[in-house]
Amino acid sequence: MNIAIIGGGAAGFFAAITCAEANPDCRVTIFERGKSVLEKVRVSGGGRCNVTHHCFDARTLVQHYPRGSRELLAPFLRFGPEQTVDWFERRGVRLKAEADGRMFPVTDDSQTIMDCLQRAARRAGVQVRLGARVAHITPDAAGWQLQVPGEPPESFAKLLVATGSSTAVWDRLRELGHHIVAPVPSLFTFNTKDTRLRDLSGLSVPLTQLRLPGARLQAQGPLLVTHWGLSGPAVLRLSAWGARELQALEYRFALEVNWLGAVSTPEAGAQLQALKTEQAKKTVLAHAPFMLPLRLWQRLCAAAGLVEEALRWADLDKVRLQQLAQQLTAATFQIAGKSTFKEEFVTAGGVQLKEVDFRTFESRLHPRLYLAGEVLDIDAITGGFNFQAAWTGGWLAGNAMAREIDQG
Repeated sequence: MNIAIIGGGAAGFFAAITCAEANPDCRVTIFERGKSVLEKVRVSGGGRCNVTHHCFDARTLVQHYPRGSRELLAPFLRFGPEQTVDWFERRGVRLKAEADGRMFPVTDDSQTIMDCLQRAARRAGVQVRLGARVAHITPDAAGWQLQVPGEPPESFAKLLVATGSSTAVWDRLRELGHHIVAPVPSLFTFNTKDTRLRDLSGLSVPLTQLRLPGARLQAQGPLLVTHWGLSGPAVLRLSAWGARELQALEYRFALEVNWLGAVSTPEAGAQLQALKTEQAKKTVLAHAPFMLPLRLWQRLCAAAGLVEEALRWADLDKVRLQQLAQQLTAATFQIAGKSTFKEEFVTAGGVQLKEVDFRTFESRLHPRLYLAGEVLDIDAITGGFNFQAAWTGGWLAGNAMAREIDQG
């Protein structure tokens, strides 16, 4: 069987290798429009490649997917992070888990993962064609006919589309009757010029809680101050879960930050009152409570009207204590735009999930057409989860394509 795969990324390569290894009679060809393959693998995790996440329970794992969680449960039970780790280790690549659960090759070099995938593809006889843009996808008697500009049409028994968030390919799929959920950015950071954050770039707080007043959107986690605003896991989670709501707001909204995590405003007020009693003679600005960075503490104090360097805890009145508690637990920042998170651009949107059979990742509209990776309306928060969806979809689609066509 001739098998075509459009897209030389994680899902495409994994499917190609799986298919060719499962059935040596398959002649598998990857069509990649660019000059190189596995580009997202190369840049992921700051060049270290965040391969997957050390979350081996499928029901917990799917909770990290704003879109696709229900559909991915059964696939993850068949091929999840544990199987991914085993797959790479059987091919000589050991992975390690970091404190936050992200998994990287022990070499801390994405080239290790790229070399492994390309070596496995070569050994399995997979052909990779670079600079091969597929302009037309047409059903024919054999299965599928592909047209690369300047070349004669080619026929294939089965076809996998794993092109990521490609507008041109989505247009081809629309022509075949598939419905595309409009794409919007999913992982991004927040821009703000709030004076409380001026010159604090690089400062981080290990546990915060973010909320959009008036919307049922919130997220917890570490928060990082950057020269353009706010980033870190908490912001990225909020941007993923609120991708469509924030796009509708044109990325201009009020963000409420609780610098103390789950501590409520009344609880913070009570703790500040205790400090007023216990540290009455100490100056407020000299030492930061709640394990906050001192510079951030001093900015929040200033926002609450506490600016005198000699101000002692004993001198604080009830009103200013309440204002400080508010700054600590419900500080409002006006967000006026977004920035892409490094090179790890992720899109929410793609082929409607009801049009895919997630036992095999085969199209429900067209037999022998398979779809995997970000071409589907599936995305996750940062941490190796997007790659895991790619490995899983590629593995299931690859095995399905390897099966002989039933002629009956």
